[in-house]
Amino acid sequence: MSLVDDYLQSFLAASLGERLALVALVLALAIVLLAPFVLVPAYIVIPPPVSSLMLWRMVQGQGITRYWTPLEQFSPNLVDAVLSSEDGRFCLHQGVDWQAVEIVLDDLIDGGNPRGASTLTMQTVKNLFLWPSRSYLRKALEIPLALYADLFWSKRRIAEIYLNVAEWGPGLYGAEAAARRYFGKTAARLSMREASLLATALPNPLARN
Repeated sequence: MSLVDDYLQSFLAASLGERLALVALVLALAIVLLAPFVLVPAYIVIPPPVSSLMLWRMVQGQGITRYWTPLEQFSPNLVDAVLSSEDGRFCLHQGVDWQAVEIVLDDLIDGGNPRGASTLTMQTVKNLFLWPSRSYLRKALEIPLALYADLFWSKRRIAEIYLNVAEWGPGLYGAEAAARRYFGKTAARLSMREASLLATALPNPLARN
């Protein structure tokens, strides 16, 4: 008897409630896995109403403060600071920086500590569709999602979405909300120093807020 037959027999032997729960779980997983492939094209023009990270934090009891802001209403100081800090080769890759990935793999082979190779696109799809804890599985999902997103989103759109969904403190999402909370002004009026401080917090916003 094959493994498939074993699973089928176990499924048929289960109670109706157990079978319904299993079917519901499979459907939920299918929705989670397929949702990005529907939502990425939609987000070309529609602002993402929520991200998986926001939902994750809500389950942990945090609220959500966010103000969707068009890219042109962010201070150029902020855009430059974030791109320089988070993805210096943003304009040179198609969602995944294979040069950085190769360096990380070489370090792992040599027994070194793994370093991040996430691009801004990878971080954006992670925030929108995946979970916050680090794992090789999450990283493996980030790569195809980033490549897929790059097919639909312009660099401008990627930066705009990232700056609106990135976490900047407990319950705080997007640069506009961060600018109002920490500096009492809109993100359009951030100085170079203020923009640099916000960009510096991004690798670990819950600890550096």
